[in-house]
Amino acid sequence: MLCWGNASFGQLGLGGIDEEIVLEPRKSDFFINKKVRDVGCGLRHTVFVLDDGTVYTCGCNDLGQLGHEKSRKKPEQVVALDAQNIVAVSCGEAHTLALNDKGQVYAWGLDSDGQLGLLGSEECIRVPRNIKSLSDIQIVQVACGYYHSLALSKASEVFCWGQNKYGQLGLGIDYKKQASPQLIKSLLGIPFMQVAAGGAHSFVLTLSGAIFGWGRNKFGQLGLNDENDRYVPNLLKSLRTQKIVYICCGEDHTAALTKEGGVFTFGAGGYGQLGHNSTSHEINPRKVFELMGSIVTQIACGRQHTSAFVPSSGRIYSFGLGGNGQLGTGSTSNRKSPFTVKGNWFPYNGQCPPDIDSEEYFCVKRIFSGGDQSFSHYSNPQNCGPPDDFRCPDPSKQIWTVNEALIQKWLSYPSGRVPVEIANEIDGTFSSSGCLNGSFLAVSNDDHYRTGTRFSGVDMNAARLLFHKLIQPDHPQISQQVAASLEKNLIPKLTSSLPDVEALRFYLTLPECPLMSDSNNFTTIAIPFGTALVNLEKAPLKVLENWWSVLEPPLFLKIVELFKEVVVHLLKLYKIGIPPSERRIFNSFLHTALKVLEILHRVNEKTGQIIQYDKFYIHEVQELIDIRNDYINWVQQQAYGMLADIPVTICTYPFVFDAQAKTTLLQTDAVLQMQMAIDQAHRQNVSSLFLPVIESVNPCLILVVRRENIVGDAMEVLRKTKNIDYKKPLKVIFVGEDAVDAGGVRKEFFLLIMRELLDPKYGMFRYYEDSRLIWFSDKTFEDSDLFHLIGVICGLAIYNFTIVDLHFPLALYKKLLKKKPSLDDLKELMPDVGRSMQQLLDYPEDDVEETFCLNFTITVENFGATEVKELVLNGADTAVNKQNRHEFVDAYVNYIFNKSVASLFDAFHAGFHKVCGGKVLQLFQPNELQAMVIGNTNYDWKELEKNTEYKGEYWAEHPTIKIFWEVFHELPLEKKKQFLLFLTGSDRIPILGMKSLKLVIQSTGGGEEYLPVSHTCFNLLDLPKYTEKETLRSKLIQAIDHNEGFSLI
Repeated sequence: MLCWGNASFGQLGLGGIDEEIVLEPRKSDFFINKKVRDVGCGLRHTVFVLDDGTVYTCGCNDLGQLGHEKSRKKPEQVVALDAQNIVAVSCGEAHTLALNDKGQVYAWGLDSDGQLGLLGSEECIRVPRNIKSLSDIQIVQVACGYYHSLALSKASEVFCWGQNKYGQLGLGIDYKKQASPQLIKSLLGIPFMQVAAGGAHSFVLTLSGAIFGWGRNKFGQLGLNDENDRYVPNLLKSLRTQKIVYICCGEDHTAALTKEGGVFTFGAGGYGQLGHNSTSHEINPRKVFELMGSIVTQIACGRQHTSAFVPSSGRIYSFGLGGNGQLGTGSTSNRKSPFTVKGNWFPYNGQCPPDIDSEEYFCVKRIFSGGDQSFSHYSNPQNCGPPDDFRCPDPSKQIWTVNEALIQKWLSYPSGRVPVEIANEIDGTFSSSGCLNGSFLAVSNDDHYRTGTRFSGVDMNAARLLFHKLIQPDHPQISQQVAASLEKNLIPKLTSSLPDVEALRFYLTLPECPLMSDSNNFTTIAIPFGTALVNLEKAPLKVLENWWSVLEPPLFLKIVELFKEVVVHLLKLYKIGIPPSERRIFNSFLHTALKVLEILHRVNEKTGQIIQYDKFYIHEVQELIDIRNDYINWVQQQAYGMLADIPVTICTYPFVFDAQAKTTLLQTDAVLQMQMAIDQAHRQNVSSLFLPVIESVNPCLILVVRRENIVGDAMEVLRKTKNIDYKKPLKVIFVGEDAVDAGGVRKEFFLLIMRELLDPKYGMFRYYEDSRLIWFSDKTFEDSDLFHLIGVICGLAIYNFTIVDLHFPLALYKKLLKKKPSLDDLKELMPDVGRSMQQLLDYPEDDVEETFCLNFTITVENFGATEVKELVLNGADTAVNKQNRHEFVDAYVNYIFNKSVASLFDAFHAGFHKVCGGKVLQLFQPNELQAMVIGNTNYDWKELEKNTEYKGEYWAEHPTIKIFWEVFHELPLEKKKQFLLFLTGSDRIPILGMKSLKLVIQSTGGGEEYLPVSHTCFNLLDLPKYTEKETLRSKLIQAIDHNEGFSLI
């Protein structure tokens, strides 16, 4: 051991020497052949811990600082600690804390402010005593300020006691000194790596390099850009991304070491102790410039000086106050920038020249400072080991975290025989959110140091692998212990506000734990976890949403699936029956699970769908609840607000409904609306018996139209129709035809009127070759009535469950649902333009303006001439550059889908909403609404065959039927679609899929020369009994090709 600095009280342990101060490192004979584990320096005393766990002290003993009554000048053993294996010590001005290998803390010395934590009334305690109030808590680190003390537990809890004059306990302004350890509750949940204390200021450092400081700040020693004391922990934001791995404090200054080996200092600089070549105070952390060329691996602070160790040269540098020789430079001068401590330093792994006396060379193992003294534990070149590196923390001084080694240890015990200390370790880890938040960190590239509102710092794959490794059927005792700890300790303690983003991580990782998705734990773990999540305050929830939004789809889906399973589980219980006494709690459970899904769904939508929206569908809903009833409850809730007895309505969370359920809802709504319309009609009819003035009203909406004037006739009737009548069932009559409308005539009406309205002669829509889609034409001469009519027709089609052939892009349905069209919609309608816009956005260089030569205008065709329209005010003079290109694309999309067609779309929208206005539309996604209007193309021809029914002489194995299906399956897709059109009136299939298309084939008496005949109303095919495959093929194709207009046979 080398010692230097103030020796006036014997605190260097050099024995009876004459000098008051030692100006350069001097060997201490006492430590020859002894290995030192730790050194604590008080203002006038020093404590040494040897690697066998024994404790020696020397220096001033006026206040019992030595813990023994023996000689003061040289180190003497503290016999009272003989039975303990001490692993770490820390000293205040005149008190000491010692930590043993079991996590117990012993204290002695001055107790004027309660800094010993012993609740005693004596001024000082001369013999070490155990701090009983911490005896049930496993402590891993202790740190002493002048008159206060800090301790960190294995469970990442921070305790403080002693003086609070400057707020150094972090408990708030109302607290005076504390004579027993107090938990700093405001820091719960954060995974800590270190605690440190200065004269009257305190710090904690998280595993990902965030620093919280509190206490005295007169010189800026908290680094918070001011000089106000802090009574509660404050985040030192400016160092958050610097990868800080170690902190040490002097009386009024602070030094921090980075993972890269850089040093930041801040606080009091009057003696040069900050190393910035000045004597100014620094209220913000500042890098020590002169150490920048070297990698520093150890730092230590004395009262008003700082030391740093550089392993590449083996040298120690020091700066600050030198009056007592504490800089070891051979003089008493102060130093304002790093200066080498005198000595024959030798780097580890350096080649030792054979001709030198290696006894005179020193390989530093570890440096220590405190008060006005400094020490260096060293070895000689021939037997030296690597020096300590403060950037690699000692595992024994760290909090519990779930990692490979720990899990291996836990699983190494045979099942059912887990020892008590292991059970306690599992319990401690899974009862502490701080420990889970420090687990599964993304260590590749030190990623977790970037933790912030956008990045969680978690390696989700590691979380999944380790959880699955830990929770195994052949280790039930471990699983039970983890479940019990989560249920009884971790989740009940969760709060809605969190001290830092690092305290949020387990909300991300815990759903990966297999215990969460075990239905036995839904009510004890998953739902309470969900409740805590839903109750989070706005700011932490926003961060969690950000983190979710960048998850890989399978990981995001995992959380969605978990809470979907919870909902199904609860609804099954509900179906079996819930006792009245438990209904309220059941409702709150269901509400929680759906609310979590709602938040996840919001994130999914906002992020542009991490997973398909149909992954939120809960297909079992229809079997488990009465959807109609649920819808009526929901409508009532919307009208009258939440009533206490009404259960949770699933309609509040429409994203869980699949297409089938939404169709049921639509039918329910249609029936409700139509019923109201019909009731009104009947009431009017009854009154008209007595009052002939009132004309009688038909319960259906009757459309009488001529084929040759279908648009004009329909418009005429609909123009006169009252809003309420649109809700009635639609019946269509073609003049001069005698088909009974059982749905087929109606289908054909929709087909024909749409074909007519989309005819280029009206010029209402523009057809886009590339995408084969249509959009409103801003060049039309037609008035808005026709657009209104198309809107009405679309609405009627939905309400009457008839699909229409309408080739609009998804943007139309987005707009109907008040969602904004995006670049993706432009890509769908105009693929070339969309691709160009994407290239503009993706262009990596800065010369956007020169490369693309665009301004904020759009060129449109106007009857053969081109016209330039400005997208924004002064658009022609506004060039598109790297900064504003997103605005340009947004403006372009807005022009195509909104601005240029506003009046036409408004008319369409008004017509559509006249029929389909109603709450039920809020339940749809744009894609679902599109499928409701135009059906979809998820053809499954085998399903069609399977669901077909036969009448007359036919059955599935009849020879004609067998050759019919052979021919049908051999037809090309276009012909198959034409067959659908021929038979059902539409070539698309309803939203519910092929199974809902019931075809009926019946035999007819005519000979083989007759064509097959379709009855569109009934999806019925009259099929003559053909015997030859080729005859059947040609007759079927002939019938398909000549389809239009029909009469009853």
